[in-house]
Amino acid sequence: MAALRSTKGLVALVTGGASGLGKGTAEVLAKAGARVAILDLPQSKGAEVAKEIGAIFTPASVTNEDEIKAAFAKVQSEYGRLDALVNCAGIAYAFKLYSVQKKKHVDFEKIRQTMDVNVLGTFNVIRHGVALMGEHEKDANGQRGVVINTASVAAFDGQTGQSAYSASKGAIVGSWT
Repeated sequence: MAALRSTKGLVALVTGGASGLGKGTAEVLAKAGARVAILDLPQSKGAEVAKEIGAIFTPASVTNEDEIKAAFAKVQSEYGRLDALVNCAGIAYAFKLYSVQKKKHVDFEKIRQTMDVNVLGTFNVIRHGVALMGEHEKDANGQRGVVINTASVAAFDGQTGQSAYSASKGAIVGSWT
């Protein structure tokens, strides 16, 4: 794989950029000279983080196609292109699928939401991000951009109560190996 060019001037969109790993990634990219777009939920601290690091905030749920389209349109309008997409958005609920002691199943909606955000949301963002990158001319290395997907060690070794989370992260690992 060809090395990515310098981060100075690079345009990067980071999902989940208002907190945790996404925030840390956005901060490091901005400090290294990249122009950063933070994509996170409208009620997140995305606008605050963007202001702190000199980025733009694109409020959106990764599971909402119209919001994702609008987010990439804002990146195109503000920066003119997209060079890097870093997927950090995700959720994790700790639950057992069935509790023998309580004789109760977990609410199926928690399983569905975990898969929707962590898998389908990631794919939703990728397909729109890659479409924007595809408008670029190839660089000296023959590349148009880069997609970085984050997962978790849980993709390989899930813990008790992490069934859906582990499966969702395993899907990300399995789709890009």
